[in-house]
Amino acid sequence: ALASVAAALLVILALWNLLILRTSSSSSRPPFPLFPAVRIVLVESIPEGLEFNSSTAHPSIFQSWINLMSEARSSLDIASFYWTLTNEDTGTREPTADQGEAVLSRLAELSGKLAVRIAVNTPQGRQPRADLRLLNDSGAHIRTVNMKELTSGVLHTKFWVVDQKHIYIGSANMDWRSLTQVKELGAVVYNCSCLAADLSKIFEAYWFLGESQSIPSPWPKSFSTMYNKDTPLLVPLNNTPSRVYLSSSPPSLCAAGRTPDLQSIFSVMEDAERFIYVAVMNYLPTMEFAHPKRYWADIDTQLRRAAYERRVRVRLLISCWNNTQPVMFPFLKSLASVYDPKNKLDIQVRLFVVPATPEQREIPFARVNHNKYMVTDKTAYIGTSNWSGDYFVNTAGSALVISQTSAESTVQSQLKAVFERDWNSDYSVPLTQHSNLKDLCNL
Repeated sequence: ALASVAAALLVILALWNLLILRTSSSSSRPPFPLFPAVRIVLVESIPEGLEFNSSTAHPSIFQSWINLMSEARSSLDIASFYWTLTNEDTGTREPTADQGEAVLSRLAELSGKLAVRIAVNTPQGRQPRADLRLLNDSGAHIRTVNMKELTSGVLHTKFWVVDQKHIYIGSANMDWRSLTQVKELGAVVYNCSCLAADLSKIFEAYWFLGESQSIPSPWPKSFSTMYNKDTPLLVPLNNTPSRVYLSSSPPSLCAAGRTPDLQSIFSVMEDAERFIYVAVMNYLPTMEFAHPKRYWADIDTQLRRAAYERRVRVRLLISCWNNTQPVMFPFLKSLASVYDPKNKLDIQVRLFVVPATPEQREIPFARVNHNKYMVTDKTAYIGTSNWSGDYFVNTAGSALVISQTSAESTVQSQLKAVFERDWNSDYSVPLTQHSNLKDLCNL
């Protein structure tokens, strides 16, 4: 009952905002709005040369990052895996690195004017450090988080918090290739201080770990949250009543109230009534980096259960490129075999291949669909993790979970359109028991 009342209030507030906007257009003295419009925008990086026969398109991640930096007035916090924003970092002479270099240059300017903080995974081995040195010299405050020592994982999160007001979260690393040579997807939320403050709590946890190098148990109350899968934040996103929360992994980094990322995935799947669409780079029912080998079927089981028990339509769009692990495909073929229309079993798997010219093939770790999202008829889930056990048990990641009910365009419908565009494109190939993966993925 309380949820219904809150949803009704959100509708009233949204309508009030619309009324104010219309009134101001015909008045010489615009009234003061009740609150700034809370907006969410899906953003993408489409690799150079990738073209879709579709009207589905969204602003670029590059332009969104530039916009966020233009909006910044007091602070910018970035949680990141690694930094390679220039040609120098990758030993290349690629013209499309100019976007990453522009981001780095602008960040360096801001570091001398605003409070810029960066929480980054402790660089390993020969990982480039030039970007971080430049930003540090420009005035940014940087802390490295040694997740390898803390949890045997990495800090894999990718998000921004601007002025405790705007956020970006998604698959794109702080890497020039993530802007022009790798397919990425994320979301920017503008003018939502409650959500930004909640994401800041996840950032503050990383910031704390960068100094203490130990995980508190329990976490101090200042890191706890009221918003989770059971009590989401109620907010009008794009003038549409929405239920929103942020999840995090691994569980040891979740303070009181925070939904662990794996639990949010399960919750989204359990709520689905008609379909579950998943687009991730890697999908493995294993602990991908464990030695000795360890099977981990948690997500795999949930997908099979949804298809069998509730007759939910399941689609997986998985990346295929020259760094794909061949062991992934027997597991995907097993899932794809759960297809029998007579018994109303409908799981299908396709592989997404980003084509590359001979010159593009010379760019290391590029030309791949790096998306990490799920969409159902009820919910949009935009994450930062690949789907294998390590990312939910040991590795630091995060996700934005949004549920909207409206006859108008919703985040779910927009994300569904992205998935269907990719699924039906020339770059998507059905996975069959006889797929020639060596030729298909350049293995």
